[in-house]
Amino acid sequence: MNTKVTLSHRNKEPENGILYLVGTPIGNLNDISIRAINILKEVSLIACEDTRKTGKLLKFFDISNKLISFNKYNSKNKVDFLINKLKQDASIALVSDAGMPLICDPGEIIVKKAKENNFDVICVPGPCAALSALVSSGLDASKFTFYGFIPKSTLLRKSILRSIWESKNTSIIYESPKRVLKLLIDLKKICGGDRKIVLMKELTKRFERHYGNSIDDVIKEIEIKEPKGEFTLIISGNSENALVNEISLIEDLKELIKAGLSNASASNYLSKKSGLSKNAIYKLSIKNSLK
Repeated sequence: MNTKVTLSHRNKEPENGILYLVGTPIGNLNDISIRAINILKEVSLIACEDTRKTGKLLKFFDISNKLISFNKYNSKNKVDFLINKLKQDASIALVSDAGMPLICDPGEIIVKKAKENNFDVICVPGPCAALSALVSSGLDASKFTFYGFIPKSTLLRKSILRSIWESKNTSIIYESPKRVLKLLIDLKKICGGDRKIVLMKELTKRFERHYGNSIDDVIKEIEIKEPKGEFTLIISGNSENALVNEISLIEDLKELIKAGLSNASASNYLSKKSGLSKNAIYKLSIKNSLK
């Protein structure tokens, strides 16, 4: 029986009137795909975070094309220009400085606008620091939550960290070298120092480094030498089931007592919330001299 093979029209890329989301290397330039190189060579225009950084990437692969900056500061002003280009039958590639566009990087606004105007949005997949770190961490990769960069706002930050503590799924966080130690200390307050984590820096680069085991162990390593490079943190899920972390309970007790509740009232409230005995929680408040 003869089978006729029909090539997909996507093999003729790039096509006009299409927005391509192109993944670029997160460190090692050899990780770029042949398809990505071809798209960047042939599209009408490349929208990028920083024309200087993308210019270096293009130069390395001997690519000459038009660049336009499209970042968190100017995306609202540039989006209509790019949509008009698509209407004029142009093909556009959107890239970030490194990795996949839209993952903690600008691009959502142009994708949404392109969809609203019935233009095709095609992903040309490439490296992603979150997934690269996850699969090499040794922690459960079957279910995970990606948080990106944790906000500085105290209330929102604490809320997210509590969600990480409660979650049975693996969590992924990005952090800068200036704030990574503070993040680890904040995580310890909520999750406890024995929570399993793997901290990775400079993924795919020459000085890639993995710090592993527990939050306490990683803090000790990071304190020895000033952190450098971009960090990705993989945190194991909470396997304690109904058990409540003592450090987290103390934080809750402090907040309730600060709000005006007595030790007994705060203990009663947390007992109903956690399922632990009121006496056990009350003893914890007395033990830590909370008032």
